[in-house]
Amino acid sequence: MVTFLNRIGFYFFHFLASVGRLSTFAFRAVVSSLTLPFYGRQFLKQLIDIGYNSLPVVGLTALFTGMVLALQSYTGFSRFSAEGAVATVVVLSITRELAPVLAGLMVAGRVGASMAAEIGTMRVTEQIDALTTLSTNPLKYLVAPRLIAGLIMLPALVFVADIIGIFGGYIVSIYKLGFNPGNYLHQTVKYLEVRDIVLGLVKAGAFGFIIALMGCYHGYTSKGGAQGVGLATTRAVVSASVLILITNYFLTVLFFDK
Repeated sequence: MVTFLNRIGFYFFHFLASVGRLSTFAFRAVVSSLTLPFYGRQFLKQLIDIGYNSLPVVGLTALFTGMVLALQSYTGFSRFSAEGAVATVVVLSITRELAPVLAGLMVAGRVGASMAAEIGTMRVTEQIDALTTLSTNPLKYLVAPRLIAGLIMLPALVFVADIIGIFGGYIVSIYKLGFNPGNYLHQTVKYLEVRDIVLGLVKAGAFGFIIALMGCYHGYTSKGGAQGVGLATTRAVVSASVLILITNYFLTVLFFDK
């Protein structure tokens, strides 16, 4: 019994220590992002990597999500003779929840892993120590551009995903389910509010910050050679994905709960 309690205490204090290290790193990274110097070339590189290079996977995910959502909504609502609600369900589900969450998870798998692997390799090969020796703050040079780029580009990706996802639902509803195009567009616009889009983009900004933070943190603190870099990459993707889902719940309660 004592051994069991000791093990619980060990993991609990280990968890608290990890939270403390992450909080300290996040605070230092945010401060570095708000102070000069600002490395514009690194920032532009991250904008392209996070935004433009992630567009194909986010676009495909949004397209087929909208198409499947229209099909499943029609299947369910047809049992209650409420097929006209399909357009409303598609547009609200995409803008409020599915586009931010799915885009965040896709970007976490693609960009979060890349950040952790790149920075982790620099850590184990002592390139980060070399930056410090050259009087370059590693947090400003490596972490700050990624945090700012993630905060900016994920909302941009989600905005595009909103359009593509709604378009995917429109295609299926019109050409497969036989909806009238005018009525479908009317139902889409009638119940969609600017607030739904804006709050979805706010969620996306929070998710972008989480992805960049977890990728940079696990890469920056990695150790143990190639095995440590691989472990850091796995932890970055898993922790970012879990935090996105947890944060999404609390933001949904904050924004939409009545």
